[in-house]
Order: sequence, then C-alpha cells, then structure tokens
Amino acid sequence: MILTSDAFAQVIPVLEVPAVVDSVKRKRPPVEPPREKHFGRAALQLGTSLLAPFIYDKWVVNKDYADINLSTMGRNLKPSAWEWDRDPFQTNQFGHPYHGSLYFNSFRANGYNFWESIPGTVAGTLTWELLAETERPSINDAVNTTYGGIVLGEMTYRLSNMIVNNRGRGFKRNASEVLAFVVSPMNGFNRILTGKWGKSTRNTIERDSSKVLAEFDLGVRRYNADNRGRFGWYGHMKFLYGTPYQGYRTPFSNIVVNIEGGKDDSSMVNLLSVYGSLAGWRIKSNKQINHVAVLSANYDYINNQAFFYGGQSVKINLISEFTLPKKFKLTTNLGAGPILLGAVPDDHIFNKRNYDYGMGFAVNGGGTIALSDKICYGIHYNGGYLNTVNGNPSHYYLHTVSNELDVTLVKKLSLVAESGYFTLQGNYKAFPDVTKNYPYVRLSARYTVNFNNADRYKFQPR
Repeated sequence: MILTSDAFAQVIPVLEVPAVVDSVKRKRPPVEPPREKHFGRAALQLGTSLLAPFIYDKWVVNKDYADINLSTMGRNLKPSAWEWDRDPFQTNQFGHPYHGSLYFNSFRANGYNFWESIPGTVAGTLTWELLAETERPSINDAVNTTYGGIVLGEMTYRLSNMIVNNRGRGFKRNASEVLAFVVSPMNGFNRILTGKWGKSTRNTIERDSSKVLAEFDLGVRRYNADNRGRFGWYGHMKFLYGTPYQGYRTPFSNIVVNIEGGKDDSSMVNLLSVYGSLAGWRIKSNKQINHVAVLSANYDYINNQAFFYGGQSVKINLISEFTLPKKFKLTTNLGAGPILLGAVPDDHIFNKRNYDYGMGFAVNGGGTIALSDKICYGIHYNGGYLNTVNGNPSHYYLHTVSNELDVTLVKKLSLVAESGYFTLQGNYKAFPDVTKNYPYVRLSARYTVNFNNADRYKFQPR
C-alpha cells in the first residue's frame, strides 16, 4: 500500500492489555469452521460472472472486442500474444479488480476457504483474457483482476456475512439481505440459490460474529490543486473488522476498508483502500507492551485533483501497543514491502494512455497516542518508489504525511480535524520532470457504530 487520503498502513485498536494477555494464554476457536464444498454451484456462478458481461458487451452495447472467433482465441492462446493494454485508468484499476472479486466469491460462497478460492479467480481471469475478447491478453489485467479480485473478494465476502443476521425477520432482515447482496453479489446470489435468503435460523455458524467497528465522517475540506485553493464537502467511511492481535493466523481476520468521496474534486469517489491480514506472528506480550508482526495484502485506488494512483502491494507490518501512565496509550506501526504493480499518471502520454505501470517498494511509519479513548492524536508517513515497466522511461516517488486530532464530544460522536499532503514526483529520461502536490485541511463530525461488542478502535491514518 502506498497512499490513502486520511488512513494509511494499519489501523490499530485500543485494547485492554489484560484481555490481550489472556488471549495469548487460551486457544481461540477458528474464525471460520469447515463447510461443505459445492463445486458444481461454484462453477455455475463463475460461468455466470463470465457470461453476463460478455453478453452485455456483445449484444447490448455491440462492442467490437466482443466479436470473438476461433482465430482470435487461437492467437490469444499463444504465449507471445500477451501485452500491456491501454484501457482507461478506472477500468484497469477498479473495474478489473471488481470483476475478479466475483470470480473469487463464486467459490468462496460455496464452502471453499480463502486459499482454495484463489484458483477459481485465476481460472476466471485467464478465461476472460484468452477467450472472451478479440484484444490480446493483457499483463496488467491479469495482475489487477487476480490479485485485486482476491483482496476485494475476501473483504466483500466477510462484510456481507456480517450484515445479515440469520435470526432476524421482517423488513429489517430483508433490507440487510439486499445490502449484503450489493456488497457481495455472488454471496447474495448463492443465498438465493440455497434458500437462505430471508430464512430465519438459530444456526450461529451461518453468521460471522467477528468484532466490527464503523466510522462515518461528514464535513468540509480545503485542498490545493494547480496552485488554487478550493472548498467542498466530503464524506468518509471506515470499516474495521477484527483486530491485529486475535486470529492472525487466519487470512483476513483483520480488515480495514476506507472509502472517501465528495464535491469539487476530480470524481465523486476519491479513495478506496483495503488492508487485509494474511498471516501474523506474536513477538511480545505483557501488561505494558504488545508487539505483533502482520503480513498484509493491500489494494489502493486514489483519484483526486492533483493525481491518481492505483495499485496492489504486499507488506510486513510491525504493530506495537504501549500502555503508559495516567491512562495514556501509544500505538505505533512500521511497514515495508513490494509494490506488485502500480499505475501513476504520465502527463507525456504513452501509447494513447495517460499513465505508466511500475513496480517498486513501499514504506510506512507512524503512531497514535490516546488519552482514555477521549482524545487521540496521530501522525503518519507513507512513501513509495516505482520504476516504470511499461510506459515512458521513468521512475516515481510518492510521499504522504497525515496527522489527525479526534476529540470525543458525546458517546459515538466526535469532532475530527486533519491536515496533510500528497506529493508525486516523476523523473523522466526524455521529458522534463513533473512534481504534483495535494495539500489539504479537513474538519468533520464522526459517528461511530460498534458491532458485536468490538473493542474501541481509534484511528491510525493509513
């Protein structure tokens, strides 16, 4: 992960230390019990996720790239056919990962665990790239659809299961089913096929009981782009699923999702970032200190007035918690890892595409100090280096600094003030270098919703 607007790296919950120590002593039950696998139903849903967009492209909007035949299929099956495409940024960095999440959840919703659902994602990606288009198979699409699809797929699968209470009835239950369907269409479709939709049951295994906390911000922001200051309203949603300190041997037992949008910026959606833990190792735990190392999978989509960025990464994170005198608590994080593939804007245009693809390395660091969960202050840095692998010969540096003050007014409601900036520096061999800055200041009201008795989380900018 390189950038997000106001939340970077790892969000760390403020936990009571005795509970942390106690969790080490006793063995916790698995987050997800084994379930019966249904390959036929999974294959049917995978086929549906492939056929539905193909039928729309070919017979509804009459796209040329959908006029496939045996000749195009035979050409695409050759290893030499692979290339980098020039589709729009939104298509490659969001559309393809979202499509990949449908492949992933075709199997995930039918009894397959996280790792077992990955081959289905790969199969769906290759089927589409090799057989469903006249265009040559795309290297960047294969990465974005597969890796991005896995990250978005597991996140949406888990959150959709959190939304539905299988013991509920009536309008509230049906509304939750619809919302869960929107979050994860394949999981919702599977609930319809299996007759679970709207059916009341006391089977608690069917419901994810993980701790979840959601934060909703609404406020105003001032940002500077093209040397002009602008004002506008904005909204931000953050979902925190699980904790770094529990169940860390299970993939995505801890998930952080940030979504941001608003008026007077480049698009209504300015940010979508997903952090999911893959594995973790406890380093030290006592009444004063708690350390855990977490390997994470990250997806980022950013689109603001200054520049855009989209990419996927893997990071190792050192997450620490220190209990201090007089009800103070300090949490810190350090992270680093490879950027598997990132897209950054190129003002000089390459092959009719206004962005380059690169690979590189990302780092982050920061901390948050809290006083009795009433007043919190955090400051964080994220940086990254990308070397272009497809585009104009170049390399890029990305930097972000963010700091935030959160003051609780009444239960569930707090006032938040934040400032920070984004910087993108592009260094080119054949063109002048380019530097883009995006400083901002924000003021908002934050409403916090606590599900399943989650421990009180405090922000940690990512």
